[in-house]
Amino acid sequence: MLTKVREDAAATAERREAEAAWRARHQDAGLRVAGVSHSFGELRVLERIELEARPGQVIGVVGPSGCGKTTLLELVAGLRDPDAGTISVEGGTAAERRLARCAYMPQRDLLLPWQSAIDNAGLALRVAGISRQQARRQVATDFERLGLGGFEDARPDELSGGMRQRVAFLRTLVAGRPVLLLDEPFASLDAITRAELQSWLAEALATDRHTVLLVTHDVEEALYLSDRVLVLTPRPARIASELEVPEPRVADRAAAVSSAAFAELRQRALRVLGGEES
Repeated sequence: MLTKVREDAAATAERREAEAAWRARHQDAGLRVAGVSHSFGELRVLERIELEARPGQVIGVVGPSGCGKTTLLELVAGLRDPDAGTISVEGGTAAERRLARCAYMPQRDLLLPWQSAIDNAGLALRVAGISRQQARRQVATDFERLGLGGFEDARPDELSGGMRQRVAFLRTLVAGRPVLLLDEPFASLDAITRAELQSWLAEALATDRHTVLLVTHDVEEALYLSDRVLVLTPRPARIASELEVPEPRVADRAAAVSSAAFAELRQRALRVLGGEES
């Protein structure tokens, strides 16, 4: 009996030690923004921003135009340093370490017009020193999966807007960074194509697990794709509200965005944006 008690105690101690070790390894994983403020000269843009994303989470950010959403992405990406506060990306706080852990997809696709679709998608690999042939082989399998099969050799001006955005997203994805920063990725698209690509992105994020910070003006887009949505105030941006999304990235987008629960959450976000609720 005493032997059994000792074995149980040893097993419990071992389990607790393993759990503590796991927490120690992962406590700085993902993304953390703590008390971040930033100005451009006399213009105060961000004020005491706090957010945290666990590995694999998608955090949406919505707010009025010009409130500092893109600046927030640039700070997280290590393209700038904040005036105050700290930013940690996968445990790295220095700008160069944040930059090494983030893949940034700007509003415009910025595809090189003289390169084929497949060479544009593999650009990050080429920059990393991989040969053109190797880069093409590495991204070729993703072309079919992302609905780009048959357009590998097409130039950007031969692609639709939606296809260009998929190539740009694939270029971001193959960079191999754990954190994706998406800045209005579908802003330039028509409503139908935008809805289609939202469904496509939801599926892509389910397949390729990344920590994602998504900036958008589209409340519906943010609520559909994100686990949580942060609603910012006008400049200087503060977090006015944080909305939990009960069922993010549901396969049937049309059913998801037309549900009563989704409509209620959307209206709440719009009231916060309008200053009617916090």
